[in-house]
Amino acid sequence: MSFEVIPAIDLVGGRVVRLHQGDFSQETVYHDDPVALATHFRARGATRLHVVDLDGARVGQPVQAALIARLAATGLKVQAGGGLRTLDALAALLDDAGVDRVILGTVALRSPELVHAAAAQWPGRVVVGVDARDGRVAVSGWLEATEVSPLELARAFKDAGVAAALYTDISRDGTGAGPDVAGTAALARASGLPIIASGGVGSLDDLRRLRARSADGIAGVVVGRAILSGVIPLEAALAESSSVAGA
Repeated sequence: MSFEVIPAIDLVGGRVVRLHQGDFSQETVYHDDPVALATHFRARGATRLHVVDLDGARVGQPVQAALIARLAATGLKVQAGGGLRTLDALAALLDDAGVDRVILGTVALRSPELVHAAAAQWPGRVVVGVDARDGRVAVSGWLEATEVSPLELARAFKDAGVAAALYTDISRDGTGAGPDVAGTAALARASGLPIIASGGVGSLDDLRRLRARSADGIAGVVVGRAILSGVIPLEAALAESSSVAGA
């Protein structure tokens, strides 16, 4: 199975930020010009960009769609999430803004029929967001805890035609403490979906440990803080992408 390293940026107020464990009060600003940063990523070899509209996630509707369209215009394959709750909002990104894939988290739990409809309308362009803290899914920009397990949510879309599930361990997000490799691999095996890992990457070794489990169904990883802060050079991170495990 292929393995893809995807640079990630989060947007608040038109700027690139990172939150510590999803806490809006613990925000670090990394760049004031997301489009310039995306252009830089593309020039250095990136082909895909993971973008989260944190303002949209918090209020439940897209806030920075126009900026996301400008990011897509850089030529990167943008996968975007945050506040997407309706088919009209998805169409605005997928059909009008040039976004390659959308990430659906809150609606995957609250309106699974919308995910099924979206996956049918845009085959291979919908990613289910599975965000969890302490073994339970969190929604609404990670502000609301539920009693649903990550496996229960992911498994619900095994045959829906989604491209993958994005699994974020919130307790590790923005910490650099290392991803939950074993838990991510177990989720991939049990759910039957390709899983994109997120949260906690702090070294190239973390990327290699994830890639080594691609046969279990780990299809990639999004990396935000470690690339933005320079802890992992962008080119070195991208070099860990492979067409086959161990390539």
